[in-house]
Amino acid sequence: MDKGTIIRSIVLIIALANQLLMANGLTPIPGTEDVWGEVLATIFTVIAAGIAWFKNNYVTAKGQMQKEALQKDGLTKTE
Repeated sequence: MDKGTIIRSIVLIIALANQLLMANGLTPIPGTEDVWGEVLATIFTVIAAGIAWFKNNYVTAKGQMQKEALQKDGLTKTE
């Protein structure tokens, strides 16, 4: 996986973990409740999920082959 995919995945996992903690009445990740509040944490999760969903993440072996073929033909940027 490329660096962008890893970063987007980590941000999404943190945002979802925070949402699950808040939804179950548990202590969210330190700083998130005081600084953001529940509404801003939800907005953050929605944005992180949207970016992770719509961005091309070549995670599977087939996806990696697609990425290599696109790069070979000069149809995408190299990272």
